[in-house]
Amino acid sequence: MAKEANNTFDRRANHLLRSIQLSGGCVPLHRLQFQFSDSVIQTLLDKKLVQVQNTGGGFLLEIAEDF
Repeated sequence: MAKEANNTFDRRANHLLRSIQLSGGCVPLHRLQFQFSDSVIQTLLDKKLVQVQNTGGGFLLEIAEDF
């Protein structure tokens, strides 16, 4: 059962990463918080696949330059 949960979690993380890529590489963070859990977003941040940019008017989640 735990393996199935991990697989679902990994699919959600991959879906988020793909969604950001299809949106031009960055998405307002507030738009994602309704679709994806904080733990999925945090996992991509921990893996350094995405980064948060403060625009002064909000936060963007963007693909990391090294990725």
